[in-house]
Amino acid sequence: MLDGTDLCLADGGGGESAHALSPATLALASSALALAACGGGSSGGGATSGAAPPATPPVIVVPQTLTATQASRFLGQATMGASSASIAAVVARGFDGWIDDQLAMPRAVRHWDWLASNGYNVAGNINNEAGFDPTMWRQLIAEPDQLRQRVGMALLDLLVVGIGGVNLNWRQFAMAAYVDVLLDNAFGNYRQILEAVTFNAAMGSFLTFLNNRKANATTGAVPDENYARELMQLFTLGLAQLNMDGTVKTSGGVPLETYTPADVSGLARVFTGLNLANNTSSTPDRYRLPMVMNAGQHETGAATFLGTTVSGEGTAAIKTALDAIFAHPNVPPFVSKQLIQRLVTSNPSPAYVGRVAAAFADNGAGVRGDMKAVVKAILLDTDARSDAALASATGGKLREPVMRLTAWARAFGVNSPSNAWSFGDTSSTTTRLGQTMGRSPTVFNFFRPGYAPPASTISAAGLVAPEFQITNEQTVIAYVNYMYALVLNGSGDSKADYAAILAKVGDAQALVDEVNLLLAAGQLSAATVSAMKAAIDSIATTATNASQNRVNAAIVLTLASPDFLTVR
Repeated sequence: MLDGTDLCLADGGGGESAHALSPATLALASSALALAACGGGSSGGGATSGAAPPATPPVIVVPQTLTATQASRFLGQATMGASSASIAAVVARGFDGWIDDQLAMPRAVRHWDWLASNGYNVAGNINNEAGFDPTMWRQLIAEPDQLRQRVGMALLDLLVVGIGGVNLNWRQFAMAAYVDVLLDNAFGNYRQILEAVTFNAAMGSFLTFLNNRKANATTGAVPDENYARELMQLFTLGLAQLNMDGTVKTSGGVPLETYTPADVSGLARVFTGLNLANNTSSTPDRYRLPMVMNAGQHETGAATFLGTTVSGEGTAAIKTALDAIFAHPNVPPFVSKQLIQRLVTSNPSPAYVGRVAAAFADNGAGVRGDMKAVVKAILLDTDARSDAALASATGGKLREPVMRLTAWARAFGVNSPSNAWSFGDTSSTTTRLGQTMGRSPTVFNFFRPGYAPPASTISAAGLVAPEFQITNEQTVIAYVNYMYALVLNGSGDSKADYAAILAKVGDAQALVDEVNLLLAAGQLSAATVSAMKAAIDSIATTATNASQNRVNAAIVLTLASPDFLTVR
């Protein structure tokens, strides 16, 4: 068990300096940073040479009768937060049945369509971001296609575009079109996702290959290499060759490189000539269309990378290049491990990675990259579903700040009658969450998958804890204060409905049990439950606003507890 007093956390900028949490901060946040566990198995540092043994088929745990706590735990991994209704649905349908229901569920309203129908496509918004945050919060909190939302946000953490780095007008629409691409294809094929994001205008702008031109022998200009590099390093392959279980291949103790600078330069020649679909800027409509090829800007000569050579062909060359990358043996373990990290555990065991990677490589019907098969393999594997993992000191992950808010919002039916969804940009590290979906400042996301707090028990154990890159004294204080205000007052007309939970205020134990189930999947420790019950009992039932104050105390104390902040 990792004690919060032992943790040294990176500075707010994710740099190399570190400092230990002070006792005052620990008291204020109810030891909120004590990561009870951050996952088991290899972090990638335990490199091995040679080929890994073949992955065994996924070991699926399907209890005969599900409990509410098992359902809530599952929903903490598969959705943006549990609710009484969703818990009941999982208990009734089982894990597999619930997933099938979600996979069959169409999207209700796309981000683009919501922005248009709510009047954000007026001339006054051509150079701002108005509407983007409301549509994101609305879908994450209120839409029923929760598995799609959760997988879509995992993809956004992997295939990063941040609205602040999109140098286009109508940024809210350009970014909405990008997030729609991820959500629309979340249950499709990863190869199609790669193609869709490659031809997306927001991605083209964010990674600077929009209007990328072929080499000019006269001026010495060469194609922009940004997208070629990040496509391989961050989206598909990573820096080191991998076994199917995600462990690193080595030679003489040195990791084997996946690609070279020459591969980047060669691949960059392919991603030339892409332009916006038209020149009409008075409406945002062109940002919903795939980019098109300008033959005069495209490199027609041979381009060699990863042992593949393509030449000419325009968009066909791009598709051939994507095919070659998609076929690389690193793709299944590289993508699978990062999706596991986002949904289940920061440090999945090599066996877990291997089983999911096997499903990525072949869904059982000879199809590579089937996201439905991958999602099922992640969520139904024994490493995700077994109750034994709850007793492990090395299982789970730190809950992302945004998902702390959405967990509260979904548990207590937050709605916005005016459709304002006025939480806004919550990425301030001093007053809010330090994170907002769709607002990553760089292509490396708010946190990197291989991050470990320096000089900490976590790093000493060879483990990683990605979300700790945006966690420090300042962000903890900001989070607790911000959520305290939201629990009490909401944001604008985005408020919780506490009618059901208010019925339990007369019994402190029943109140804590209900909040424990909805927010923490029944994982609050006996000591935490006892302390919360004592705090609630100290609020006399006859005091002014006693009922609401007792509810507020139960929720805020849970949100600040290490048992909630750790997803297991």
